[in-house]
Amino acid sequence: MAGHNKWKQIKDKKAKTDGAKSKLYSKYSKLISAEAQKVKGDKSAPSLRALIERAKTENVTNDVIDRAIKKASEPGSALEAIVYEAYGPGGCAMMIEALTTNKNKAAQEVKHILSDNGFSLATPGSASWAFKREGTTWIPTMTVALEDADLGILEKLVDDLENNDEVQDVFTNVE
Repeated sequence: MAGHNKWKQIKDKKAKTDGAKSKLYSKYSKLISAEAQKVKGDKSAPSLRALIERAKTENVTNDVIDRAIKKASEPGSALEAIVYEAYGPGGCAMMIEALTTNKNKAAQEVKHILSDNGFSLATPGSASWAFKREGTTWIPTMTVALEDADLGILEKLVDDLENNDEVQDVFTNVE
């Protein structure tokens, strides 16, 4: 009986959960490295301590956290935060936050994902007018209603962007 092997089912389920865990660890590792660079590796700094606590609530291991802080102190490992602007399906505005050591690589990867889905990067300031910055998030000041077909396209686009290692968050002004 094909497909009834218990080990295969366990292996497939484990591969899925391990992939999600790896993506989460990678995201927090980059965030912690960037913050550790800002505070010069001081673990008692409130911003780094808060980020470490948030990572621990997501079950990120101490080993991953320590490696991220150590990596931040190495020369030539400066992580930069970049914000890309784009317009998605139905004219919705998108703010794409990336954290990278190579701005050119990150820009090309974001451009590639957008072009694969039929969209392109917007010029700086052309989409940010629809948002206001509050702390670490972008809050839409004007929202756009999308049809079901456009919502499906947007969902696929956001998933593709978030699956990229460089991209940290994607914000849209969709209702």
